[in-house]
Amino acid sequence: MLKMLDIGLDNAIAFRISGKVTEEDMELVFSEMKGKVRAYGDIVLYEQIDSFGGVELAGIIDKIQYLFEMGISNISKVAIVTDKQWVSKIVSFEDKIFRNIDMQCFPLEEKTQAVDFLRSL
Repeated sequence: MLKMLDIGLDNAIAFRISGKVTEEDMELVFSEMKGKVRAYGDIVLYEQIDSFGGVELAGIIDKIQYLFEMGISNISKVAIVTDKQWVSKIVSFEDKIFRNIDMQCFPLEEKTQAVDFLRSL
């Protein structure tokens, strides 16, 4: 399940994940991303992962379609907030691959610092 959040940044897409991410969840996020890209150009992402039960195959297909349509050059920063150590390792790896996107992982108790990171230039 995915729930959209408001973190007080106009150009931010923010959401919380708990459990399995569905195709509908992915469609919602990508729709929001497209709208914010059109309105602001560069966007930032805030992802809070409380628990993760996987992603439906159709959701993965949605992600691939979004990447072909919009690309990732409009994403400037990503903050992932979680207590899952395996997520931190993935974020560290992805930060090396996607060099144009500044990615950082924060523990759950540092949500404010994650938003501050997204706000900073």
